[in-house]
Amino acid sequence: MATAVSRRDFLKVAGATMAGTAVGGVLALGGDLRPQVAHAQEARVKEAKAYPSVCPYCAVGCGILVHVTGEGKDRKIINIEGNPESPVNYGNLCPKGAATYQLHVNPNRLTKVLHRAPGATQWEVWELDRAMDRVAELVKKTRDETFIEKLPNGKVVNQTPALFSLGGATMDNEWNHIHQKLMRGLGIIAIENQARI
Repeated sequence: MATAVSRRDFLKVAGATMAGTAVGGVLALGGDLRPQVAHAQEARVKEAKAYPSVCPYCAVGCGILVHVTGEGKDRKIINIEGNPESPVNYGNLCPKGAATYQLHVNPNRLTKVLHRAPGATQWEVWELDRAMDRVAELVKKTRDETFIEKLPNGKVVNQTPALFSLGGATMDNEWNHIHQKLMRGLGIIAIENQARI
């Protein structure tokens, strides 16, 4: 006499059978189903010094570990990963945070600047040092021309309204601290950061 098996019962039995077969196969081949710890990463950063830092992307402030080898000019970042001791993220990182290493170590990173002089129709390739010197020269010139020491009522303000600063989301707290000191030292009052906007 044939018994009627519902579709649901059939799938339950088939699923249990497949799971049992898979587990049995793993155990028969000497497998271990207990959670494992990967040691490949451990070996890769064994000789590196880990520096705790903060992920540069958003305002959450996830903790990261930056692994560095070498000394002086030979120092090199070899790995960046989540910091398991951080109470913010417990070592977890979002996709952008997990890709922070590529932000610092990337063969596609630009090392030269394209400059087009006023009135020119062609771009000129400049070394980064030359471009930074030109930026510093223009900042000083603009600040000198627009600096306001006192308001008409005599109040000391020491500011320049002609310059502004817009920071980016990849600036960490340490960079922002130094950046604020520089901007305020120059008398710049319009200071904003894209991460807050």
